[in-house]
Amino acid sequence: MAAYNLLIVEDSPTMRQLISFSLKRLKNVKIVEATNGVDALKKLSEEKFSLIIADINMPLMDGLKLLSIIRSDPIYNNIPVIIVTTEGAEADREKGIKLGANAYLSKPIQTTELLKVVTGLLKIEN
Repeated sequence: MAAYNLLIVEDSPTMRQLISFSLKRLKNVKIVEATNGVDALKKLSEEKFSLIIADINMPLMDGLKLLSIIRSDPIYNNIPVIIVTTEGAEADREKGIKLGANAYLSKPIQTTELLKVVTGLLKIEN
């Protein structure tokens, strides 16, 4: 069984694959993918996650709405959340941090930066 269960919430299949592929370099990690915030909430209700990586711009429910729901729920509010958005969206970044995001990454995501943030938040050695 994996020591860490990571949830990737991203509507773009290409981005989801890129993030999953990068995270597979970590040991003892299971990766679950969700296509938007609604899908993510469904997955959250089904299993426990160590960390969530969520894109901001998604249909049905965006990453900021998802983040605010996670932070207002005592069951999930201690899960570290990394918010991902397109470069230059400073207002989104500030909103995300205000809502309780633990970290923020801009696209295009650099694998080394992603792994550094994830291992730092989960306190895992790689």
